[in-house]
Amino acid sequence: MIIKNGRIIDPANNIDFIGDIKVQDGIITSVTKTGDMSDNWDRYKKPIDPTVDEYGEDFIDAAGYAVMPGFIDVHSHFRDPGFEYKEDILTGAEAAAAGGYTTVVLMCNTKPVVDNPDTLDYVINKGKEALIKVESCSSVTKGLKGEELNDFDEMVRHGAVGFTDDGIPLMDENILREAFKKAGKLPVSLHEEDKNLIKQNGINHGKASEHYEVFGSPREAEINLIKRDLQIALEEGGMIDVQHISSKEGVELVRNALKEDLKKQGVSDFENPSVTRHIHAEATPQHFSLTEDALIEKGTLAKLNPPFREEADRQAIIEGLKDGTIDLIATDHAPHSKEEKEKSITEAPSGMIGLETAFALAITHLVNEAGMSLSDVIKKITINPAKLYNFERGSLSVGAPADITIADINEKWIVNEKDFKSKSSNSPFIKEELTGRVKITICDGEIVYKN
Repeated sequence: MIIKNGRIIDPANNIDFIGDIKVQDGIITSVTKTGDMSDNWDRYKKPIDPTVDEYGEDFIDAAGYAVMPGFIDVHSHFRDPGFEYKEDILTGAEAAAAGGYTTVVLMCNTKPVVDNPDTLDYVINKGKEALIKVESCSSVTKGLKGEELNDFDEMVRHGAVGFTDDGIPLMDENILREAFKKAGKLPVSLHEEDKNLIKQNGINHGKASEHYEVFGSPREAEINLIKRDLQIALEEGGMIDVQHISSKEGVELVRNALKEDLKKQGVSDFENPSVTRHIHAEATPQHFSLTEDALIEKGTLAKLNPPFREEADRQAIIEGLKDGTIDLIATDHAPHSKEEKEKSITEAPSGMIGLETAFALAITHLVNEAGMSLSDVIKKITINPAKLYNFERGSLSVGAPADITIADINEKWIVNEKDFKSKSSNSPFIKEELTGRVKITICDGEIVYKN
């Protein structure tokens, strides 16, 4: 395969230029600069039509398009096994490919829970049939009950890449301390909501809860657990991933903990390549795009845990992404059936699909509105998640797997639920105009999606 004339953006190698990429047997064999960036770099843009050139190779003229490492999502729910009516591993992978993702890391709240080798083997083996690379975490505790730790070593032997009870907070401090010790250099990803403070989840305690005449979920539920868990991680030397931050206070807590962690290593720069970063944090595209007003306007389609909060929180999340406090953009892709989402605001499940709109939301709200550089955005969905999970992916380096995403960063489009590859369509962005669209996704040198 030859990809020519594209704007190659590879943060791992500090690349942003016009050039060509050659692929042989699923591996990148060369990356060649052919031109410099200019204000009108996309002037030659035309519809992409992969063809076969005179040498019998796949040929993609990517003039006018961004050519990036395949995206990596560290937080997805494919509902398989047990809830395949919402999503399964193969349809989830199709949705991921349509969003430009070539690797996803799955959460464990399936039925049965991914807390034993047999279930993990099922997920990994079915993932091998998918269009993209499907990885899985193990749950931290048996049955997600927060009472007894899994056999971490055994789960790692069967392919677990990290640990999480996502969806359920770990309330027992001693369990968490032991989890950090047993996980070692592997990440422990934490759902930070103190359930003792929440009466109705998915509804911010404020304007939204007043609208629905309930108490809802106060910001203190997130703040309390983030504060506790960061302190435990610092004390135990654990690799922590604070999932889907929703509050300005949460962002600041991560910022301060990260500074403390770096101070111990004698550095102050978040992005210093010599640093072993132990404090990681995720922002979802939905949390940097919307506020609790969306829940009032769109009802259960905008109900998620943690909930949408206020504009000041949204802006703090964006600032955290810009200054490096938050190093990961994660979708928290969470499919639910139409019938489930049509229940009342307090009875409907929380969550929304996100893989197919994530890149466009990042272009629309981070690049175009907030002025974040495209390279910094790509970093948080490629090389940063790859480093967190020790994947040999996330770059366009020679010798790396040919996981490549090609996108039109200027194309405007309307989100249409009929276009979703996911089995579900629970998205508050339906009928919204976004900018930035994935055109081709390549995994191991094979085209797995074309728009």
